Amino acid sequence: MDTTRALNIFLSVARARNFSRAAIETGTSTPAISRAVAQLEKHLGLRLFHRTTRRVSLTAEGERLYELAEKGLQLLDDAMDRTMYAKDALRGSIRIAAPRSIGSHLLVPLMLKFQENHPNVGFDTVLEDCFTDLVGQKIDIGFRAGSQPDGVLISRPLAPLELLTCASRRYVERYGAPTSIDELDKHRCTGFRQPNSGRTVPWEFTVGSQVLSRHVSAIATFNDVDVEVSAVRAGMGIGQLPTYLVSEHIRSGELISLLPGYSSSRMGIFMFYPQRERLPARVRRFIDFVAREDMSSFFNSTSNCPGEDVLRIPKAIVEV
Repeated sequence: MDTTRALNIFLSVARARNFSRAAIETGTSTPAISRAVAQLEKHLGLRLFHRTTRRVSLTAEGERLYELAEKGLQLLDDAMDRTMYAKDALRGSIRIAAPRSIGSHLLVPLMLKFQENHPNVGFDTVLEDCFTDLVGQKIDIGFRAGSQPDGVLISRPLAPLELLTCASRRYVERYGAPTSIDELDKHRCTGFRQPNSGRTVPWEFTVGSQVLSRHVSAIATFNDVDVEVSAVRAGMGIGQLPTYLVSEHIRSGELISLLPGYSSSRMGIFMFYPQRERLPARVRRFIDFVAREDMSSFFNSTSNCPGEDVLRIPKAIVEV
């Protein structure tokens, strides 16, 4: 029996809690997965899984093996990685998922800079605005704009995400500019529709110590923020948009920042990944590289991008 292969298959089933899903992740058939697990159980003389028609769960012995095997294979991976380090041979592909806007504005510059020192590392990027199942799609690292990912994911905040209310100069010349939050009800506004939920995202404003959440009537909604930026630049309406997508247009005078005293920085840009252990060397190196980078050049505001210490637990949100 190939012990290393059997343990890797066992770990895949243990994580997926499903033989069919483990087969997809390992690129083999479900019967082959079942045979490998059965051989491992016979070899150990232990039952590793409770199996029903609907569910697969670990036995107490399976839980113990899972804990030990994870650590053992991590040591094996580390030994292989250290050998590659000695030969200066970081190589292979890193699979990354991110929203389209982050892909073009953040990831491409980061990938280019990383490859200057590690030319044998490639990238396979999946750009979509829906929240991605990292395990199901075999993603190594994900990036997200908005609230911090929850669940079993490991996440790192990269920068605060400031939202600016703005409009084109042409729009302001034709319709005027609101002087208060309430006056937005009299204006033409755009909206962003969450790809996962299909709901239009409410706008946020910082008023004193509170963050106000307000549903603004939209004359056009979009599920792609870059397209919404284009609509606002064209004069379709007022939009509330991420700073990193509009700061350059505001500095050039094409867009005008409205209600600047009420901008919100409650959300952030996050990098996340499914686990800390057993990461390939190339993935760990890229994670550490991104974490060390100065993000102010990517997420700069119309003045200066606030430091990482601004990204805190959200203030109380009041819906109005």
